[in-house]
Formats: sequence, C-alpha cells, structure tokens
Amino acid sequence: MPSSEIVLHGTALSGHAHRVELLLRALDLPYRFEPAPAAVRQGAAFRKLNPLGQIPVLQDGTLTLADSNAIMVYLVKRYAPESHWLPDDPVSAALVQRWLSIAAGEVMHGPAMARMIVQFGLQDDRGRAKGIAARLLPFMEQHLSDRDFLAADNPTLADLACYSYVAHAPEGGISLETYPAVRRWLARVEALPFFKPIPPSPLPELDHDDD
Repeated sequence: MPSSEIVLHGTALSGHAHRVELLLRALDLPYRFEPAPAAVRQGAAFRKLNPLGQIPVLQDGTLTLADSNAIMVYLVKRYAPESHWLPDDPVSAALVQRWLSIAAGEVMHGPAMARMIVQFGLQDDRGRAKGIAARLLPFMEQHLSDRDFLAADNPTLADLACYSYVAHAPEGGISLETYPAVRRWLARVEALPFFKPIPPSPLPELDHDDD
C-alpha cells in the first residue's frame, strides 16, 4: 500500500485518465481523483505538475508523473511487480508494449480523435481520424478472433490502455457493429470486477456525407 495519498488529476470523460483509474481500482490502491478541466490545466499550478498541460497526472508522495501509459507501468512496477498486468517474460512484455504503442498511436489518432472532434469541438480532420480507425478496427477484429485479450490469456495493461477510446468510438461517429470480436473483448473488460465506466456522451447525429 502507498505510504501517502495517491492523487490522480484528470476528468471523468478522459479515456487517458480512465485507463489509469481502472488500474488503480484493479490494484486496490486508495486514491483521490482531482478534477482537472481545461481551465485548471491552463493555470500555473497545474503547469508545475505537467508543463505540457495534459492529463492525467499522478502524484504519489514526492513523485509527480505524467502520461497515462508511463503512469500505469509505474503503478504495476511499484505496487504489483509480480502481477499479470505487465509480464516479465520477453515475449509477453513485448506484446504488451506493442499495444501500448498502438494505444498512443492508432487508437489515439483514430477513435479518440474522432470522439474529441465530435464531442468536444476539437478542430482537426475527422476524415483522417475515421481512416485510421478503419484500418485499426479490422486489425483488432482479426487479432481478437481467436483470443480473449490483446496480449495474453488474461487482461494486461494492453487491454486497459486500448479499452476506453475503442469502447467510446461510436461517440465519434465510428460504428462497432461490424466488429463482433472487438465487442466481445469490450464486454470482457467491462465484466472485470473492478470496472468503472466512463459517463456516456451523446451519440452524434451526423449528416449522410459524414458517414
């Protein structure tokens, strides 16, 4: 158990913060969630925590750490080094790392970006985001066609890192209807005993030309 209070700075709708919160719950680590909306992140106090102004940020005693994937690696190595969340054997560790990279790459620039454009008015190229998602989701569908989780026979950091924005892809106008294996994987993550959902955002009503 931590010797001092763990504080997680984020927002309820952030998939990046959500993946860290899922791991904190999975490891049964007590923590305090500190809301950090955009106005807070622009302030000097938050910029001392993360000069880039991004969430999440984790404070654990004297340690202040940004970047959701880095935070998850830290939490496992610090508090559950023998757990299944980040395997030690070379092949399994490499597979988890590959999906962490996909979470920071294709997942972020595909489903996550489309959701930010539709739900939060981000000025970016939704067509490009949809194109990335259109390559990512068939890849995930094939990968999950004969396995339960992304990197091992059990859930790992890979599943937590990829879950949130894939699950909420419809909020960016990206349908999951044609990806049954992906939807079964999402349901498996949601069935884990520590799971906590992100509050839903409205599904978009898009013009036909946007479909």
